[in-house]
Amino acid sequence: MRTETRSAPTVVIQPSRGWAPIRLRELWAYRELLYFLVWRDLKVRYKQTVLGVVWVVIQPLFMMFVFTFLFTTVARLDTDPVPYALFVFVGLLAWNLFAKGLSEGSTSLATNQQLITRVYFPRLILPSAVVISGLLDFAIGFLPLAGIMIYYGYPLELSPAFLVLPLLVALIVVAALGIAFWLSAIDARYRDVRYTLTFLTSLWLFATPVVYPLASVPTNLRWLYSLNPMTAVVEGFRWSLLGSAWTLDLITGISLVAVVVLFIGGLFYFRRTERIFADVV
Repeated sequence: MRTETRSAPTVVIQPSRGWAPIRLRELWAYRELLYFLVWRDLKVRYKQTVLGVVWVVIQPLFMMFVFTFLFTTVARLDTDPVPYALFVFVGLLAWNLFAKGLSEGSTSLATNQQLITRVYFPRLILPSAVVISGLLDFAIGFLPLAGIMIYYGYPLELSPAFLVLPLLVALIVVAALGIAFWLSAIDARYRDVRYTLTFLTSLWLFATPVVYPLASVPTNLRWLYSLNPMTAVVEGFRWSLLGSAWTLDLITGISLVAVVVLFIGGLFYFRRTERIFADVV
C-alpha cells in the first residue's frame, strides 16, 4: 500500500520596493511573537535588580520632589488650585510612558540585530513590543498617584472625564510608536540616533507642559506647542484625573492631529526602509 505525502508549500520572501503596504493580516499571524517579546522585555528589565519594579515608583517620585522644590520654592510657579506635587506627578506619569517608548523603541532594531539577520518576521513587532511593555510600568505608577491624590483630597472618581483616560493612554502609545518607527528605521542605518536620544528626550520634556501649566506660556508662543503631540495628551491627563481646565481649541486640535500624522508617517517610512534592515543593522 503506497501512501502519499504532501510537502509544505514553499514560501518565497522577497524585499518590497517603493512604498510597501501595511500587512495587518501578517502582523496578526505573528501576534504570539509580539507577546513573547513583550514578556522578554519585562523579564530583562528587572533581571538582577534588588528593588525590581520599585524603581518604577522611585523614579517619578524623585523627579516630583526635585521639580516641586525648584518650581515652588525657587521659581514660585503657581498651579492653584491643584497642588504642584500632584500637578507634576500626573504629567510625569504620562510623560514617562512616552519617553520610555521613545528611547528604547528607537534602538530596538539594533538591539535585536541577531534576531533580524537570522529569521523573518514583521519588523514592526520590535518597536511595538518595547512600547507595549511600558504599559506595565505605567499601571504600577498609578499606585503612588492614588496615594498622593488621597493625601491632597483628590480621590479617583468614575466621572465622564475619567472614562476618557484609556483613550488618552492609547494616544500616548500611538505617539510613542510613531516616533519609534521613524527613529528606529534611521538608527538601523545611522547610529547617531542613539547618541542624541538623551538630549532629545530632555529637551522634549521641557518643551511639553509637564512641569509647568500651558497657561503660563506666553500667548504668542503657544502655537509652537500645538506642534508637540504630547501637549494635548498631558493637558488631557490632568483634565481626566484632576478636573483641570482643558478645551478642544486650535492648539489641542493640531496637537492631536500631530499624533496621527507622526504615527502614519512613521509606519509607512518604517515599511519602506524595512527591506534593508538585515543588511545594515
